[in-house]
Amino acid sequence: MCVALQLVATMTAGAETALPLEGRWSGKIQIPGQELILVVDLAHQASWNGSAILPGLNVKGAPLTAINVQGDDISFGIQALTAPSVEPPKIQARLSDKRLVGDFLQGGNTARFILEKTGPPQVEEPSHSTPVAKEFEGDWKGDYELLGYPRKVTLKLQNHTSQPASADFVIVGRKVNNVPVDRITQQGDFITIESSAFGLAYEGRLENGEIHGTLLQGPVDVGMVLRRPK
Repeated sequence: MCVALQLVATMTAGAETALPLEGRWSGKIQIPGQELILVVDLAHQASWNGSAILPGLNVKGAPLTAINVQGDDISFGIQALTAPSVEPPKIQARLSDKRLVGDFLQGGNTARFILEKTGPPQVEEPSHSTPVAKEFEGDWKGDYELLGYPRKVTLKLQNHTSQPASADFVIVGRKVNNVPVDRITQQGDFITIESSAFGLAYEGRLENGEIHGTLLQGPVDVGMVLRRPK
């Protein structure tokens, strides 16, 4: 009986430790010249997991990485806004007066933030792609201009047996960017291609053998038409 009571007490203590940090946290990162909204969802079952939303940067449901909880202190990375070979943004925070107070660190820069708990966690599951229609499969090319610099785009969409579609997505500007695509969805004539690592999405519609759409990255959106290479 004593052993059972001790086990219950241990489990209860563990739950109490996890509960204060669990939840949906929302607030603003204090960046010079602007305020950037940050929403973080933290959940604990067998281990910690979570996701982040940065509406102003077109980031939604980016997975949290390397979550480390030590008492009231927590740190983690956000799998977004960076190439795979570059270390992702990091969060270092402490629970203080029922708020998460800490720093957003990226590229040697540090910005302060305060997050308030707004409710239970709403961790987004990793995105999953779907197959695409035959009309979308194959090679596409396009171009657009951003901040005065022209960029060329190549896209290859491919279906796989019993698997969702995949994409090779390359943007060439002042350097070559191999964009990691983690979600491709198609509904009728519409297709959406998303990269949480780059905070980038392309939404387009198939019209007369071309895909007419918009490329969105952070607060910026530009029109782009994709055509079959000649």
